[in-house]
Amino acid sequence: MFSPVSLPAVAALSCALIVCIALVWAVTRGRRGGRGDDDLLARLYVMVERDGARQAETERALTARLEQVRHELAERLGALALSQSRAQGEARLAQETALRDMAQQTAAQLETIRAAVNEQLHKAVERQMQTSFQRVIEQFSAMQKAMGEVTAMTAQIGDLKRLFSNVKTRGGWGEAQLGAILDDVLPAGAYGRNMKLGDGREVVEFAVRMPVRGGGAQWLAIDSKFPLEAYERLLDAAERGDAEGERTARRSLEAAMRMESRKIAAKYITPPVTVDFAVLYLPTDGLYAEIARVPGLIDEIGRTSRVIVMGPALMPAMLRTIHLGYVTLALEERTDAIARLLGQTRQEMVRMDTVLDRLARNASAMSTSIEEARTRTRVLGQKLRGLDAVEEAPATRGRPGGAGAEFQTDFSVGDDGDASCMAP
Repeated sequence: MFSPVSLPAVAALSCALIVCIALVWAVTRGRRGGRGDDDLLARLYVMVERDGARQAETERALTARLEQVRHELAERLGALALSQSRAQGEARLAQETALRDMAQQTAAQLETIRAAVNEQLHKAVERQMQTSFQRVIEQFSAMQKAMGEVTAMTAQIGDLKRLFSNVKTRGGWGEAQLGAILDDVLPAGAYGRNMKLGDGREVVEFAVRMPVRGGGAQWLAIDSKFPLEAYERLLDAAERGDAEGERTARRSLEAAMRMESRKIAAKYITPPVTVDFAVLYLPTDGLYAEIARVPGLIDEIGRTSRVIVMGPALMPAMLRTIHLGYVTLALEERTDAIARLLGQTRQEMVRMDTVLDRLARNASAMSTSIEEARTRTRVLGQKLRGLDAVEEAPATRGRPGGAGAEFQTDFSVGDDGDASCMAP
């Protein structure tokens, strides 16, 4: 497709090309000579001029048409550009309006959300503050209560310290604690309080009845000891970090335990009234732990003095073991009674077996006799049926209207084999 500027140039180039061809042809013919060629050349010139005029006219027409097309295209492009500009302006205006509305809606929603969040935060903060304030009040009340309890506990500790400063009162506290443990674990009547063992004058704080076969009574002596002075010296030395004082207090505590165990062995181990050992009860687990920390002390006391050292944590286990012994002994006694009853039952079963055997023999003899009687009855029935066959003819003649109708005898055998005779 050519542009409007190139079309006249093409027309001019075509005319020039035709003129050149004509000139070349004329020159060629001129060399050959002749007047006809001049005429032909003149005609060619005329034709060329005519063609040039037509081409010029065509060029002017084409140029005018191209100019008109260019003007129409420019007008259409201008109208299209104006329409596009107007449409873009309207679209931009609509878009700006939509964006403005969206921004307003978003701002309104954000404001609503912000108000809701602020309200929720305000409520949450108020609730948290109220909860925290209530918790602070409760903790303050609990702290005041704890301070009151600490004050009361301090007074009680002072009273307890004054209580433990007296040896007799200290022993009474250990005795009360031991009595409470015995009451919790053992049933009534399983132990005695302040018992006199044998013919001696010594009275033990508690004595537990041991399970013995045959219903006899044998006791286990339990005595409570609390060497508080040596124990306090040991604790004070440990708190101060005095290693030498701690060793001295521990040796003093060991000596006190050995002495008390020897006293218990001499006073309260009196076989056969008691078992061949006794129990030394320490009323606190801390004191028992300090005694247990001494290597071999508890084993030595048990081996030499036959005294078992117990604390509050171990005493219930030992008492439950003793109670289990009671249960085991009762089960053994009941087992013996059941064994005796089973022996007597076995003898009765043997006697019953003898009686049943005798009854079976008698029943067998009776069954044999009954079978023989039934056999004889069947034989008798067969014989009677033979008699009926012999008398069948006279019986026929004795039917009604005959001479034998006056007397009729019928022999029959019942289901049990007995023969019966019926007469009119």
